[in-house]
Amino acid sequence: MQFHSLEYFWLLLILPVLYFLSVRRKGSTVRFSSFAAIEKTQAVKSFPITKLLYFLRLCALVLLITAFARPQEVDVEREFETKGIDIVMALDISGSMLAEDFKPVNRITVAKQEAKRFIEGRENDRTGLVVFARKSYTQCPLTLDYHILESLIDSVDVGMIKDGTAIGLGIATAVNRLRTSDAKSKVIILLTDGENNAGNIDPITAAELAKSFGIRIYAIGIGRGGLVPFPIEDPIFGKRYVQVEVKADEGTLKRIADITDGVFFSADDANALAKIYEKIDSLEKTNVKVKEYSTHRELYHWFLVPGAFLLLLEVWLGNSIFLKVP
Repeated sequence: MQFHSLEYFWLLLILPVLYFLSVRRKGSTVRFSSFAAIEKTQAVKSFPITKLLYFLRLCALVLLITAFARPQEVDVEREFETKGIDIVMALDISGSMLAEDFKPVNRITVAKQEAKRFIEGRENDRTGLVVFARKSYTQCPLTLDYHILESLIDSVDVGMIKDGTAIGLGIATAVNRLRTSDAKSKVIILLTDGENNAGNIDPITAAELAKSFGIRIYAIGIGRGGLVPFPIEDPIFGKRYVQVEVKADEGTLKRIADITDGVFFSADDANALAKIYEKIDSLEKTNVKVKEYSTHRELYHWFLVPGAFLLLLEVWLGNSIFLKVP
């Protein structure tokens, strides 16, 4: 709710003045010859009529002043003139994403944190999520409900799918989500830390498929290759770390990006990954033109009618039931 004429609320400052004047007003006096007769009478408590009438008048004035300020309910409709950007994030959730070379957390945790931060920077772009390991599936279709998308990202974890790294299958699933889109720009953000070792679709073939639909791929290789600390649960000593060799196929990721006119990035720590998302964000900004249509519904009568009623009630009571005779 908003008010069309806020200046009328300055009239509320008059109310304390009216109250002050009513308190200072003295009642009429009656002449009598002696206090003796009065002292013999007993005091009778009377209902505070004056206060009741003043309260009615005060409520009436507040309601009337609010009505004069013209309260309104405003409905705003927006019409977008451009299609915006459709983005699908393809996230690797294979077992190697548990490597803890991104101290103090593992790769999958950092990947999810930065993905959500990237989403928070979007405004009018539909965004979806595909996850892959040995197989791939859509975790969230294209949506503008970023709150739901972030919740679904939080629910992603290693072990949801049988272990493996099917990069080509992950790309193909993302392409399937974007192929019918009529957005002015279609983008896949591919994030993986290994080499393709599963699935029946080659990553290069999947990249060619993406290109045929006008889809650009930003490929991010997360983590470093070689030996990385990997947590294991020991039944005797609890959690401990072993060095596991991870193979990062940067060559394939570069080819995927080149084929689709995208960009390849390498992130070996959390700060580097954050900067990569900032770079992608700057490359894929949408200048969306928005028209706003607003409708106003007047609400003053909800205040005017009860205010007038209370004022008339105060006048009627003061001149009938509670009439004071001098």
